Amino acid sequence: MGNATAPHGSDPLVTIDRVHAARSVAAELGVDLLVLTPGADLRYLCGYDAHAMERLTALAVPRSGEPFLVVPRLEAPMVDAGPAGALGLELLAWDETDDAFAVLAGAATARLGTAPARVAVGSRTWAEHALGVHRALPGSALELAAPVVDRLRMVKTPAEIEELALAGAAIDRVHARMGEWLTVGRTEAEIGADIAAAIRAEGHVGVDFTIVGSGPNGASPHHELSDRRVQAGELVVVDIGGETATGYRSDCTRTYVVGGSASAEVAEWYGVLHAAQQAATAAVRPGVTAEQIDAAAREVISDAGWGEYFIHRTGHGIGLDTHEAPYIVAGNALPLEPGMAFSVEPGIYLPGRHGARIEDIVVCTDDGVRVLNNGPRELVELPG
Repeated sequence: MGNATAPHGSDPLVTIDRVHAARSVAAELGVDLLVLTPGADLRYLCGYDAHAMERLTALAVPRSGEPFLVVPRLEAPMVDAGPAGALGLELLAWDETDDAFAVLAGAATARLGTAPARVAVGSRTWAEHALGVHRALPGSALELAAPVVDRLRMVKTPAEIEELALAGAAIDRVHARMGEWLTVGRTEAEIGADIAAAIRAEGHVGVDFTIVGSGPNGASPHHELSDRRVQAGELVVVDIGGETATGYRSDCTRTYVVGGSASAEVAEWYGVLHAAQQAATAAVRPGVTAEQIDAAAREVISDAGWGEYFIHRTGHGIGLDTHEAPYIVAGNALPLEPGMAFSVEPGIYLPGRHGARIEDIVVCTDDGVRVLNNGPRELVELPG
């Protein structure tokens, strides 16, 4: 089934150059075949935002020969008319009684002239699909495609950075309205529902998370919304983010004190946290390693005596996934490059009492850093 005459919907962020770049990196690393199933890798390379299901959908990129898409026939018209069709990729549609994995293996082997020895699948490929590919190519060694695809996705183009900037500005506007919802006596769940509605009203097509950690719940970095009611004078950690129409994500955390003022102790350690976040952000520039950014934040907190309460990495990459490479963590010696986008989000968490986190999305530039979130980072006092 071809796509020469179909009416295509294009995506200005996606070009066939991405597929060709993936093939070049794969060849450089000795990978014979990339197989990417629904998820951000597939969307990044060919613009197809497919949902994962039991039927196999996959972009196959052989080391030599043309790349192709394997899709269920019932979805082929939709794929053909979308951004992936606009790239001119060959579409191999399979019927319900076909073995989709055999279709993929046969087409890849024909292009390569031999069965692939090394096959790389996406990191978030369903196990049944990864194993299906392996069964269809029994002599192959199966590995992850992350070394190939992450290398491309980590460095954003100017257009991608602007999408992240728009997402960041939208989530800043939501944080700026927090006083409308974050009041004494309301539950975390009630506040979270209002925040989610505001995220959509600001142009996001989906809400990925609304963390509202009040009082002792703020000491749990990934706290789920609960029926706990906000009490006067306590800290509330609000970490929110979502997906824009182009697939790029927002993620920003601020900490508030509601219906009162911070105690002297809280003001002291929050000041340490603020300084740590500033230090890590200021350290961002080309050539500095990911672990050095983590260390810049961690040293400030540890030197002030609060190190045992900073219990997670300093940041994560962001793009079509909220969490993607590069990871800003000890042990990651990856040098930063212009275009890398990631969070800087140190936190201090006192179990059973409260916690705080400050998170911005930043981009490494040619000569330093661009910060994509611009709301106040000081402890914000709300009247409650």
